[in-house]
Amino acid sequence: MNLYIWRHNKTYHSHSMIDEPCVLNEFYLDALAVVAAPSVDEALQMLAARNEGWRVEDLRKLEPQVIPLDEGGVVFTQVRGAIDHL
Repeated sequence: MNLYIWRHNKTYHSHSMIDEPCVLNEFYLDALAVVAAPSVDEALQMLAARNEGWRVEDLRKLEPQVIPLDEGGVVFTQVRGAIDHL
C-alpha cells in the first residue's frame, strides 16, 4: 500500500502555460489530493469515483509523490505565505 500525493498550484498560471494540466473541473489556485491505494491506477480510480471533479487524464500528466505505508515517516507538511525576512 502506498500514499499517493498530487499537488497542483495555478496561482501564477498564465496563457503561456496553456498546455499545463488542469486537475479539477472547478476553478482552483491550489489543488491537493492524497490517496492510500495499492497502485497509482487504483488511486486515480478512487478519486474519479468520488465525483468531485478530479480530472484523471490531467492527474496522469503529473508525477505524484509516493510514500510507502510499510514504514514510518513524515507524510505531510505545509507552509503557505511564508516571508523570509530575516
